[in-house]
Amino acid sequence: MANPNLAAPTAVYAANTFVALTSTSETQLISNASTSNKVYLVDSVLVSNVDGASAADVTVTVYNAETNTGGGVRIASTVSVPADASLVPVLKDVGLSVKEGQSVYVTASAASDLEVVAYWKEYQ
Repeated sequence: MANPNLAAPTAVYAANTFVALTSTSETQLISNASTSNKVYLVDSVLVSNVDGASAADVTVTVYNAETNTGGGVRIASTVSVPADASLVPVLKDVGLSVKEGQSVYVTASAASDLEVVAYWKEYQ
């Protein structure tokens, strides 16, 4: 496991992903394989509540593993997202690095109410 030198990367790629939280179980948003030789610098995570009537809570957890094993650290814990509104729990100004062998998971308090989009740069 060797994270690349961010001062002199061999390549930088833009990446994104999106997921509809169709259950109240933890759902993988970002995972960086332990052998990727990459560091992901997350620019933003956007959570949208698509339910027009009810608020829903979101939790964003970072794990020191490719999957949600072991103890994670919550960077947002049961934060309410009002009906038809959005929340930005991760912003480029604050910064979130996902190194090799780490992952980010999201959890909703209500199924099918929240959708999540993440944007990051992959440094190789």
